[in-house]
Amino acid sequence: MSFPTLPTRLDGAELAVETRAVFKHYPPSTTALNGLDLQVPAGAVYVLVGPNGAGKSTAMRLLLDVVRADRGTATVLGIDTARQPALARAQIGYVPEVVDTAYGWLTVRGLLKHHAAFYDAWDWGYADALCRRLGLRPGERFRALSKGGARAVALVTALAHRPPVLLLDEPADGLDPLAREELAAILVEHITHAPTTVLWSTHHVHEADRLADHVGVLRGGRLLLQAPVDAVRGGLRRYRAEVPDGWTGAPGLNGDVLVRAQAGREITWTVWGEERSVAERLSASGAVVREAGRLSLEDAALALLRAGSAA
Repeated sequence: MSFPTLPTRLDGAELAVETRAVFKHYPPSTTALNGLDLQVPAGAVYVLVGPNGAGKSTAMRLLLDVVRADRGTATVLGIDTARQPALARAQIGYVPEVVDTAYGWLTVRGLLKHHAAFYDAWDWGYADALCRRLGLRPGERFRALSKGGARAVALVTALAHRPPVLLLDEPADGLDPLAREELAAILVEHITHAPTTVLWSTHHVHEADRLADHVGVLRGGRLLLQAPVDAVRGGLRRYRAEVPDGWTGAPGLNGDVLVRAQAGREITWTVWGEERSVAERLSASGAVVREAGRLSLEDAALALLRAGSAA
């Protein structure tokens, strides 16, 4: 089946983070990024969605200049990350997917002091308040922390210098439900009081659903979709319809169907397009539309990643 034409450009927006035609290969045969054109508007909470291995973490590390692109460019606040990596990193707070334990012998306070030395804008009052909220004990050895505790420390180091750009790679991984709620509350307060662009990478979309205003869906190192959340919720719907015996589909619509399922004479199709037009085409084909429901952001992302499958 053909794939629908989905929005993948945010041209016209002021961009805080951008990659242009970025390719990254890992020997012998892994393509992590395949022409990535990431566009994160200034001040946005942009959720980058994709399964494990989609290239999300590689994209984050590229913006930090931890890895270099084979082709293409990346900029943060207009700074070329390959030409001025230190200056670019100074603008970024980063929570990695896997927290580095190389400084495990340090206490929480000692590790924060280590990070503070790199940032003139480090705010100790804010760092201490975050530690209290996240249940961190300053004198505890970093290597003795749980996975959630180590991630909480990474969050403090990312936020305490109030950077204009946050890169969050699975930031809720390892946190218990209460800590995840606290994380969301902290982020809301942080971006309310300090202008911040957030690039949040996850394969658990519900964790970022309430905060997201832009979304990118990444599969195989390439963006399937990049758009404001409202555009995604408005453009993608799940239709339930009854169809006559021998029904062969809706002419002119098949290319816009991402996911299709059928049980007897009932079909459930997830379709990209304007609701009235889709409903009219289904009706013209002999189908009786019973429901046209909007999808949550998580369901929309899953539909995009499953595009072409038949349940």
